[in-house]
Amino acid sequence: MLLAAAAGIRVFVTGGIGGVHRGGESSLDISADLTELGRTPVAVVCAGVKSVLDIPRTLEVLETQGVCVAAYQVDEFPAFFTPHSGCKAPCRVDSPAEAARLLHSSMALGLGGGLLLAVPIPLQHAAEGQQVEAAIQQALTEADERHVTGSQITPFLLERIRDLTGGRSLDANIK
Repeated sequence: MLLAAAAGIRVFVTGGIGGVHRGGESSLDISADLTELGRTPVAVVCAGVKSVLDIPRTLEVLETQGVCVAAYQVDEFPAFFTPHSGCKAPCRVDSPAEAARLLHSSMALGLGGGLLLAVPIPLQHAAEGQQVEAAIQQALTEADERHVTGSQITPFLLERIRDLTGGRSLDANIK
């Protein structure tokens, strides 16, 4: 995000953003992505917050940071592997032109922060939400049992989820 802004790039795309880790209310494990979105005037287009994270708390932190958050053609904020998180999207845009107007308006205000546009993974490529959620819960339990913490937690979780879903989560991630 910083490098994009420094190079004059106003929009970039990534798979999913970081956020508040599950249990983050105790550990305070919150990705720097959220702070950076609040202070860097770049639009980030992604498939949502990574499913292994606490999506409702992540959306709350983004609101606190003053980040404009929108979902593309859906009312529900997407959850990276699946189009469904159970969280209402703070804002909805239905066309590229509408997204561009939102970005332009956001930047014209000069607040200094970025914009997050979440585009859900197409249904034909989405891993089954319940299967992924079950794998996440199992991987979180295993991480706790093995005392995996800090910067090692996300790689551990993603690898275990890939294994537990027979690769469907990785296929969805790529798509």
